Amino acid sequence: MSPEQMFSIANMMAMPMWIIMIILPNWRATRFLVDYKVIPLLLSVVYVIYIFLSIQGGGGLDFGSLGSVMQLFTVKNAVIAGWVHYLAFDLLIGMWMINQNRKLKIHPVLMAPCLFATFMLGPVGFLLFTIIKSIKNQKNEQV
Repeated sequence: MSPEQMFSIANMMAMPMWIIMIILPNWRATRFLVDYKVIPLLLSVVYVIYIFLSIQGGGGLDFGSLGSVMQLFTVKNAVIAGWVHYLAFDLLIGMWMINQNRKLKIHPVLMAPCLFATFMLGPVGFLLFTIIKSIKNQKNEQV
């Protein structure tokens, strides 16, 4: 399988998960996939394979300087591994947010932008959720 094909497959694994997390966070299938981390686990297997392929291809994993990281991201297998790393960890953060919201009960209208931002811009969504969570916790303490 080519790196281009794996890129498409990895994206197609993550995209439906984000859609159901945003639109149907309490659906039984969503809960199962979130509780058992099915998609991040599958992406983790892909990550291990592509890291191994990258190392096997003669590429080291030197993160010691900006130049060495830039060089690493010129190797297709390393880029796929890096991309899958983002997909898996952003999903894990989104799943954590959904689990946190079981207790917080933040309205879905506010959760949707947090999840969408995490999907598109990772740390921005996490930051937004953290701000909303803090406000919600302050309001709960005042009651």
